[in-house]
Amino acid sequence: MSSIRSGLPVVLALVALLAAWQLGGALFGLPVYVLPLPVEIIAQGVTDWSSLGAAAATTFIETIAGFLIGSAIGALVAVVLVLAPPLEVSLLPLLIAVNSVPAVAFVPLALIWFGLGMASKVAMAALAVSFPVLLNMLAGLKRPSPEAVNLLRSFGSSWLGVLWRLRIPTATPSLVIGLRVGIGRAAIAVIVAEMLGAYNGIGQTIYQATAQVDYLTVWAAVLVASAGSLLLYGALVAVDRKLVWWR
Repeated sequence: MSSIRSGLPVVLALVALLAAWQLGGALFGLPVYVLPLPVEIIAQGVTDWSSLGAAAATTFIETIAGFLIGSAIGALVAVVLVLAPPLEVSLLPLLIAVNSVPAVAFVPLALIWFGLGMASKVAMAALAVSFPVLLNMLAGLKRPSPEAVNLLRSFGSSWLGVLWRLRIPTATPSLVIGLRVGIGRAAIAVIVAEMLGAYNGIGQTIYQATAQVDYLTVWAAVLVASAGSLLLYGALVAVDRKLVWWR
């Protein structure tokens, strides 16, 4: 019941936005290539649902695979850096330098190295996710005070026991924040990579529809991509409530 109440304002805001869009577009008579009406976009999405659904499934699989791989890499690297402070001093500036370049700038390299198939998209999603997860996990792992660490060590806990019983539970809220940021970055990276080179996917659908001046299909694909991103984010919110239950 609480989840329904928390989601109701979002639904109402979305309905209000679509209604204003529909009324404004009809009132000003905007052409399709400028801003089509929501009814036209939804109708196009229903008509092309077979192709859009297949493209969305491909993008979804690539995003989830890259998200899981990148999250695991970011979390593991954060643990290693906490356990080996000299590595943090030497490697963290390098990682920051790599992340200062937008992830989409590496798309051409990913296409050359991994081809036009799913591997390049998964690699781009993993790259986009790993850094925010790494930074947030690292900050969470370093949050426990030295007094709390020394107290556990005085009771005989090893470094692994301190990590498992103190640092990881403390880092969980920060990790979830990194995951929320990462899922959006992963979806963007995958769609951009698909637009530049892919056999299938929402990004490739948008690219082909743009080349064919099929604006309704472009908007329908964008709508499907947005709906999919919202579902993924909602799933992470649910995981957050289960994983960080004490909040």
